[in-house]
Amino acid sequence: MRTIAAVLVVVSVLVGSCATVRPLTDVAASLTTLPMPSGAEVAPSVSGAAVESCDATASLRPSSEPEPTVDALRRRGRVVVGIDQNSNPLSFRDPITGELEGFLVDLSREVVRDLVGDPAKADFRLVAEPDRIPAVQNETVDILTKATTITCPRAEQIAFSTVYFEGSQRLLVPRGSPVREPADLAGKRICSGLATTSIATVARVAPAATILGVPNMDDCLVALQQGQADAASTDDVLLAGMVAQDPNLEIVGPPLESEPYGIGMNKSQDDLVRAVNASLNRIRGDGTWVALYRKWLTALGPPPTPPEPKYRD
Repeated sequence: MRTIAAVLVVVSVLVGSCATVRPLTDVAASLTTLPMPSGAEVAPSVSGAAVESCDATASLRPSSEPEPTVDALRRRGRVVVGIDQNSNPLSFRDPITGELEGFLVDLSREVVRDLVGDPAKADFRLVAEPDRIPAVQNETVDILTKATTITCPRAEQIAFSTVYFEGSQRLLVPRGSPVREPADLAGKRICSGLATTSIATVARVAPAATILGVPNMDDCLVALQQGQADAASTDDVLLAGMVAQDPNLEIVGPPLESEPYGIGMNKSQDDLVRAVNASLNRIRGDGTWVALYRKWLTALGPPPTPPEPKYRD
């Protein structure tokens, strides 16, 4: 053992005398030596604001009136749920079992339990960021539980439940990075999700940065690890999941934007919206919400009070 240790010391001295290993943050990002994440766009066209001043988070009140959409789901015997597998700890594929897991997976099953009587009747369909709104509009999915921030433009396209989770957009950087806040991003490359509110916020708070847009936020984790981005930005819960996968990263800076999540549904199905809101009320009130938070989201701190529902009629 002493001989091996001595050899290792000699090797380390020789290596140290021949070359200096620079930290990741000092290495220029390479667009040629390493492949970019599939579907990534450098400096994509970004339009729109991250948050609007309308009342989009107000939803329909729960109702016990006859529910033709829910009755149809019960006759069919399953609920098609739009979700993704790239958002640890919200919804991700367990590498050992291959099963979908996470806060949103369990929340989806609770909603499905109330809709059709059996949580196992959740028929999960994977949807990418750009496809989630069309999937609801064309009824490819019945409910969309993929992490989706409620905004006014989206509320014109699909209906939303009441807010079930309140996130906050932050920055993710390699440990030791000089980037500590948006002002430090000038001349840097920052990664965020295409077709998300996060990328619009990045364009607003860091106008001198180069944006790398990706189809799925886990692609930003890869881009950071490969030195193709200096920072990433999205909701704090998703960034916490990346830190859990790579402790060489850290969340920095102040909150950039509030991110109220809602379940998406087709605008023609008011009865389904009311039924989902009734389910969310049950989940908030009977301790299920807090239990799911403790199971999946403790990296964010102790469980807060569940978001208070707001109704428009």
